[in-house]
Amino acid sequence: MAINLFLLGLILHSAGFANIAPVSALVWSLPLGLPATWAASRWIGGLIAEAER
Repeated sequence: MAINLFLLGLILHSAGFANIAPVSALVWSLPLGLPATWAASRWIGGLIAEAER
């Protein structure tokens, strides 16, 4: 997630926006990435449970 945010910052920089520092990308990736990871793991867990029935 952090690399995606950093590369997004580089793309936005070419459009005239401010650059995103690598440390900022790491800091922002935690609150954005953890809920997405939790939701994906719940979804996959449900699929595995359904397949085991």
